Amino acid sequence: MTLLILGLLIFLGVHSVSFLAPAWREQTLARLGRPAWQGLYSLVSLVGFVLLIWGYGLARTQTVPVYVPPIWTSHLALLLMLPVFPLLLATYLPGRIKTAVQHPMLAAVKVWALAHLLANGNLHDLVLFGAFLAWAVASRISLKRRTPPPVPEVARGKANDLIAVVSGLLLYAAFIGGVHAWLIGVSPLVRM
Repeated sequence: MTLLILGLLIFLGVHSVSFLAPAWREQTLARLGRPAWQGLYSLVSLVGFVLLIWGYGLARTQTVPVYVPPIWTSHLALLLMLPVFPLLLATYLPGRIKTAVQHPMLAAVKVWALAHLLANGNLHDLVLFGAFLAWAVASRISLKRRTPPPVPEVARGKANDLIAVVSGLLLYAAFIGGVHAWLIGVSPLVRM
């Protein structure tokens, strides 16, 4: 569990710098320059991500049940996961979805984490998905209280929404159909 927690602290910590230490971020960005900052940010994120994946894998070998979710929560989780991939893709394909949701990646993370908390009751699941849910909520609240950095204008349109929805649903089907079992070792359809 230690590696999982360390990985979460590093990964979510680096993704929280913009709202936990904005002045330090701006000073470091100005001192290093954008390419060096992005490289360092990416490297630290990758280290945290690898540690949390490794730690989660290790923690799964020694499960500590906290609660046993009823079977219907697995069905609810599958339903909740439907918009996750389209929202995630809408982050990079601006259109009406991105405009309506404002921060589709954070919405995707919140729904993903909630769905997994509903379907899983072991301590390592609560730590992983609870941390991501708490981070996404805190990040969203912080975005309401600060001025977002300027983002270059990109093409918006119905085609982007269509691409996000169709591609997202195809990714969802792929994950349900076997990718989740291949990557994580557990089929989301196991408890059905």
